[in-house]
Amino acid sequence: QVQLVESGGGLVQPGGSLRLSCAASGIIFSIYTMGWYRQAPGKQRELVAGIHKGGSTNYADSVKGRFTIARDNPKNTVYLQMNSLNLDDTDVYYCNAKIPNDGINYWGKGTLVTVSS
Repeated sequence: QVQLVESGGGLVQPGGSLRLSCAASGIIFSIYTMGWYRQAPGKQRELVAGIHKGGSTNYADSVKGRFTIARDNPKNTVYLQMNSLNLDDTDVYYCNAKIPNDGINYWGKGTLVTVSS
């Protein structure tokens, strides 16, 4: 059974930092492209950051220079370091594991990040 379990969300002030973690089980983690997405109520889920099995990364323009995605294959975990958070970063953040072009796609249940003063 595949599980993606996010942690690290919470309440933070503008300008603060959080680190999200996603622990994966039930998959061969090292062959998956991992990603973090976010979704606000009534809006489409959007890609925040992705990291390929080979380590290459990509980011949404809105988070470039502030967020960093990283993976630890021996720990089956992907991280999202979020710095200089602002009010627009308030969302539910979801972990994703996929094998591109194979139609294999898994989601975590999400973790809420709230940026507020």
